[in-house]
Amino acid sequence: MQFSRNSLRIDAQETSEQLGKMILTQIRGTLKKGGAVVGISGGIDSSVVAALCVEALGPSRVVGVMMPEKESAGESKDLAVVLAEKFGFETVVEEISGGLEGLGCYRRRNEAVRAVFPDFDESRDKCKITMPSNILEKDTFNIFTLTVEKADGRIESKRMPPSAYLQIVAASNYKQRMRMAILYYHAEKRNWAVVGTGNKDEHMQGFFVKYGDGGTDLKPIAHLYKTQIYQLAVHLGIPEEIIGRIPTTDTYSAEVTQEEFFFGMDFYNMDMLWYAMEHNVPPEEAAEVLNLTVEQVERGYTHIKRKIKATEYLRMRPLGFEEYQ
Repeated sequence: MQFSRNSLRIDAQETSEQLGKMILTQIRGTLKKGGAVVGISGGIDSSVVAALCVEALGPSRVVGVMMPEKESAGESKDLAVVLAEKFGFETVVEEISGGLEGLGCYRRRNEAVRAVFPDFDESRDKCKITMPSNILEKDTFNIFTLTVEKADGRIESKRMPPSAYLQIVAASNYKQRMRMAILYYHAEKRNWAVVGTGNKDEHMQGFFVKYGDGGTDLKPIAHLYKTQIYQLAVHLGIPEEIIGRIPTTDTYSAEVTQEEFFFGMDFYNMDMLWYAMEHNVPPEEAAEVLNLTVEQVERGYTHIKRKIKATEYLRMRPLGFEEYQ
């Protein structure tokens, strides 16, 4: 196999047609459902999945559900509306702040934030979690940092103790789990299917919440790299403002990109390194193609392997007696 800078290029039209046939077959044939329910956030992945469902089933058989909460980016809902108008499918808005308040999502998270920053004031300050984004430059583990953006413009960051990190993540995961519960409400009342929006980067490296955004009836793009999703978006005619939007987590009160929070490198280099690693491309060859050093390539390989291994439990089915024997 010849590894090149175009190794991740796909025939977007052919891929779109194949995915459309798959969606139709799985929803109408395998699952015996009448249509598709998609959570739409104004992001590239959910936009591509919604457009693919419209191509496969027609706009009258697709519902896009917007689920903003008080910490969501304002543009998320606006862009989701632009998408729905472009492709002609019905939308539903479910504001989930009240439900999250009832579950203690914000209270539990802020309690953990104050264990690190005692003066954190959730009514004025914002917070986010980040990880090192220079993993190709030096060997490093996933050390997470809590950053607080103060109302007066000051930005403070500290490394978190494990207890605070785990509580913040556990509380924040209520958001994805509540959204999935709402999607299944809208799907079940119609006898339709919930269609997942996670790509390969998210699915295989564990950037999803178990029984949250990971719990769907089908995952049509879970085998495609993020860079390939962008190729599909262009072919499908996704609005430019969505394609140009920087992918964020839309989870914390302070905006944080997916690269800052989880992946640790840009999508192009990560996807190319991953592809090279899967196809046994020698580090020396990958380094030459990507204009990286051999050491950087080896660090990239190690980082991706580590993420996949560490998140295997997220992709496992529930264990039963058969696994014990």
